[in-house]
Amino acid sequence: MERRVFGVETEFGLTHLGNQRRGLPPDEVARYLFRPVVEWGRSSNVFIPNASRLYLDVGSHPEYATAECDDLLDLIASDRAGERIMHDLALRAQEALQRDGFDGSVYLLKNNVDSRGNSYGSHENYLIPRTTHFRRLSTVLLPFLVTRQVIAGAGHVVQSSDERGAHFAFSQRADHMWEGISSATTRSRPIINTRDEPHADAGVHRRLHVIVGDSNMSETTQLLRYGATDLVLRMIEAGVPVGDYELENPIGAIRHISHDITGTAGVRIRGGQELTAVEIQSGLLEKAKTFIARHGAHHQHVDQILELWERTLEAVRSGDHSLVDQEIDWAIKKRLVDEVAARDDVGYDHPRLEQIDMAYHDIHPERGLFHLLRRRGRAAALLDEERIRQAVMVPPATTRAALRGHFLSTARAYGAEHTVDWVHHKLVDRPLEALMVKDPFAVEDERLEALLDKLGDRSAQLRERTVEEREAQGGPLALSERYTLTADRPHGDPPVI
Repeated sequence: MERRVFGVETEFGLTHLGNQRRGLPPDEVARYLFRPVVEWGRSSNVFIPNASRLYLDVGSHPEYATAECDDLLDLIASDRAGERIMHDLALRAQEALQRDGFDGSVYLLKNNVDSRGNSYGSHENYLIPRTTHFRRLSTVLLPFLVTRQVIAGAGHVVQSSDERGAHFAFSQRADHMWEGISSATTRSRPIINTRDEPHADAGVHRRLHVIVGDSNMSETTQLLRYGATDLVLRMIEAGVPVGDYELENPIGAIRHISHDITGTAGVRIRGGQELTAVEIQSGLLEKAKTFIARHGAHHQHVDQILELWERTLEAVRSGDHSLVDQEIDWAIKKRLVDEVAARDDVGYDHPRLEQIDMAYHDIHPERGLFHLLRRRGRAAALLDEERIRQAVMVPPATTRAALRGHFLSTARAYGAEHTVDWVHHKLVDRPLEALMVKDPFAVEDERLEALLDKLGDRSAQLRERTVEEREAQGGPLALSERYTLTADRPHGDPPVI
């Protein structure tokens, strides 16, 4: 089967809480957060040597977009690297605030909703063939994405004023989607965005932009989220019949499913039949198992994905959440919330449980509750510390991200002013020699090497530097000294968010 390129864009919640007085508003804190970035790159929209993108989004949300990855563990590692980089910025911002007389702490949350009900996203990008029939893709993919929250939701303590009262839901994001498919993003917030911006050869590729996902803290949840979506896409691309699950009302369905943790909520498909999310997901899972049995596994994680997919559906169907309460975010969080509720003899409407919900997503490695659970053996991990450390400094080696990272690091080492985006690479003093790399799988490019060789004879040597050598030049706790940043100025239109 063909390789696929993946990417994830994560918006972070940002807040400042003072010790004795009210904290600064988010826009002020964001300026402190990105001060080192702006000082270094003369922009709040930059690429860094691991080939990922770091920028300040609308609404003062810090955002990190991973480099292109063709391996799911590389994708998860790059995303985890983004947490580390953002945490470093938060520490530096807190120190700067204290020097300016503002006490308290800076919090960065990898979640999807703030205390005022505002939502921000975790967006997935899948490179698909241009030949894929988009109408068929959306017909099959929308029911999968609407119901995917039962296997990959982040979980949410909901304060409700209706007859349901306060309760636990599968998803933070579900209540904030307004359309099934649209070219808009922030205005209507669709499940699938149709803006045709492939960042690749448009005659060959198209970018599928999925806006509906919850931000995941759990690496195993991420593996299932991206891996199951990839399997459904591959069946669509292969023309495999996967069943007719087209929903009459996708937006009504996504909310209805989210708020029924029993998994028994029925949603109507075209034709009038009612199915539960578990039934729809189970039907797609069985098709995926048959597809793999016939065509073979296309990567080494397929068996793990299928097994976890099936076990998660059984956990929802049976109500025995212990089957996945170390691997799936909503189940990990629900176990913690329920334990605190039982210990303190409070209901879901208690502010303490809202606080637990938020603190689960705190990216601070010592303070965040998810990280605490992992240290106590209550949350599974896929990556060791070394792989995450490498991903902070080094781009994925099997996509064009390797070329971008090499270009950035080499130009910085020579002090050459430069600009890049996902496709373009330019030395400012050689504007006529700017390069476009449209092939997402390119890991070598003689034109780029020839351009860098004009800077000096050390460019090949710089490409082969070890992580230790890169860290000797700088590492996670001194961004302006340790990460090479380059402003994304000439092609500054950001990807869809």
